[in-house]
Amino acid sequence: MDMDGTNTTMPMGDAMIPYLHLTRGDYLLFKALKPTSTGAVAGACICLVLLAIFERWLFAARSALDYHWRRKGLMLASLGVSHTTEARPTEDAEKSFHSKSDDSRALNDMDVTEPSRPIFTRTIPPFILVHDIPRGLLHAGQALLAYALMLSVMTFNAAYIISIIAGLGIGEVIFGRMGSGKAH
Repeated sequence: MDMDGTNTTMPMGDAMIPYLHLTRGDYLLFKALKPTSTGAVAGACICLVLLAIFERWLFAARSALDYHWRRKGLMLASLGVSHTTEARPTEDAEKSFHSKSDDSRALNDMDVTEPSRPIFTRTIPPFILVHDIPRGLLHAGQALLAYALMLSVMTFNAAYIISIIAGLGIGEVIFGRMGSGKAH
């Protein structure tokens, strides 16, 4: 009770427990998802482990695709292919690109009669719609999963937190070597 006689406390049945606990009955992401039995909490924990493993898979897939798209975009830019008109280089251009090393290609492109001038190579791949839209969708999906896992941790339920950490660890063991590790 406050000084003016009003009651400002919430009923304990719906209050969030603000410390680490192992009790049942916490809301998990949605109002309709409130595991109250031991089996329901175990099922929720299994779902959280799978969700965390899926998040690590999505990260690895995004990293691998980002590496692939970056190489392809830089290859298209170095071959002078306009990404607005043609998204694929010819087979001959692709073979010649892959058959020469970066050093030999740079030496062949320089005119030896002129004094040497700096060669500027592109470091950022060009905007290619068929690469950048899926990249954005993958990032949005990964952010959605990360926020769902964060909200699950914010229940302070130790079983949920342990399940998420275990799932992230298992997912990293399984899928961690697939991605290049350059994407976040």
